[in-house]
Amino acid sequence: MSFTGFPAAALDFYDDLEMDNTKTFWTEHKHVYEESVRAPMAALLAELEEEFGAAKLFRPYRDVRFAKDKTPYKIHQGAFIDVAPATGWYVQVSAPGVRVAAGFYEASSERLARVRTAIDDDRRGKQLEKLLAKLVKAGWTVGGDKLKTSPRGYDPDHPRIDLLRHKSLTVSKNYGFEPVIHTPDLTTQVRKDWRATQPLIQWLTDNT
Repeated sequence: MSFTGFPAAALDFYDDLEMDNTKTFWTEHKHVYEESVRAPMAALLAELEEEFGAAKLFRPYRDVRFAKDKTPYKIHQGAFIDVAPATGWYVQVSAPGVRVAAGFYEASSERLARVRTAIDDDRRGKQLEKLLAKLVKAGWTVGGDKLKTSPRGYDPDHPRIDLLRHKSLTVSKNYGFEPVIHTPDLTTQVRKDWRATQPLIQWLTDNT
């Protein structure tokens, strides 16, 4: 199956699921999920696989064992391509539209220590700053979980203290309801944007 875009039914499905996140709704509309969400996402990923690698298509079910929120279904469909532990590219479709991202979403204490050592290093730290500044200028948003205080062993006045506070580091870009998400051209757009983040992915891979 070639990718032809996400139909409006995909966004409508998640809009309705947010209002009625129940097994009854899911059972009655599972065919919409399979045809309008999962199949197009799999087709999109298949067209990107040769360049970026195989993707993991996340399950639609939430793990509610230890969660206060017991709603059973995720209100988005995400997929992740990993090039290093918890590091790589992400794409998602949901009621607000389509979003792409890149970076690392979690790290062991040892890997996080190595990232912070690299950020602290004058040469490598400034290199990361330049990579992120270029992406922000191109419309990306820097995100990730951060400490509220300075990490142990680092001066609060460090010139890159904001980066040092990160426990995960991502950049993301929303396409929202742009017409392109409903067309085959979305493949080209995602490919272009993921390529733009390759220097960041390489920096993170080299320094974790």
